[in-house]
Amino acid sequence: MIQTAAKDTCFSPRQTLLCPGGRLLDLRRPQVMGILNLTPDSFFADSRVADQANHTDVLRRAEAMLKAGAAVLDLGAYSSRPGAEDISATEEQRRLLPALAAVREAFPEALISVDTFRAAVVAEAVAAGADIINDISGGTLDAEMFATVGRLRVPYVLMHIRGTPQTMTQHTEYAHDIVLELVRYFRDKLVALRALGVVDVVLDPGFGFAKTPAQSHELLRRLQELQVLGLPVLAALSRKGMVYKPLGLTAAEALPGTVALNTVALLNGARLLRVHDVAEAVQAVRLVSQTYPSLAP
Repeated sequence: MIQTAAKDTCFSPRQTLLCPGGRLLDLRRPQVMGILNLTPDSFFADSRVADQANHTDVLRRAEAMLKAGAAVLDLGAYSSRPGAEDISATEEQRRLLPALAAVREAFPEALISVDTFRAAVVAEAVAAGADIINDISGGTLDAEMFATVGRLRVPYVLMHIRGTPQTMTQHTEYAHDIVLELVRYFRDKLVALRALGVVDVVLDPGFGFAKTPAQSHELLRRLQELQVLGLPVLAALSRKGMVYKPLGLTAAEALPGTVALNTVALLNGARLLRVHDVAEAVQAVRLVSQTYPSLAP
């Protein structure tokens, strides 16, 4: 019998994020974040948005995701796949900012997240209309990140990683219990964030980042243990190696497996699913919420 975090009332996570302009992201019901990759080399080729002067491709995909039920659009201009090329902040901004401005103008009511680990990019992105910052580095790759997020008063996705996207596959050895290590990592980061005025935080265990597929599956199985920290958890499983490698498939073939693991994440307390395929994730949320009404007050 599957035990769900929905039945555990000891550690009730924070249920809302306050975004710029006073808008709330309500996580009492799990929500879906749609991925818009503004990169030429993201690991899943079909997620890449063409770099066009008129931004037709990104606007078309953004509209489709919003219509399918995405609560948040996540724009990223730096590929964080294992071994990805490192690019400059200038190049990241060149890819990101015009597309972000176009999405903000076309969809003024949409909540937009920006996937970056650079404080300078954060400042420009928030000025251009970003509502949430999604930092794969947990503040480890830019010492100014926490202070910048605190000053700008935007919600922050705090992810666990070791090393960099270029070196993380070399850092998969954990001396102690992996979940305990993540709890300690998040605890220490949260102390620093709170001291700098950051209030709204989402935890991302970083599936696949400095973790083998087996370690990622253990984290997924024990995801509800992160609720001890009293914050919502984001699950970013979409088409990752932990989905397709055990099945002997490719990322392009991993949609059914992604839906299966997203369902496991929801049953174990995830409140935000970051996905390439929004409609399928929204269906999973609705059906899990139908089966477990405590997930959908």
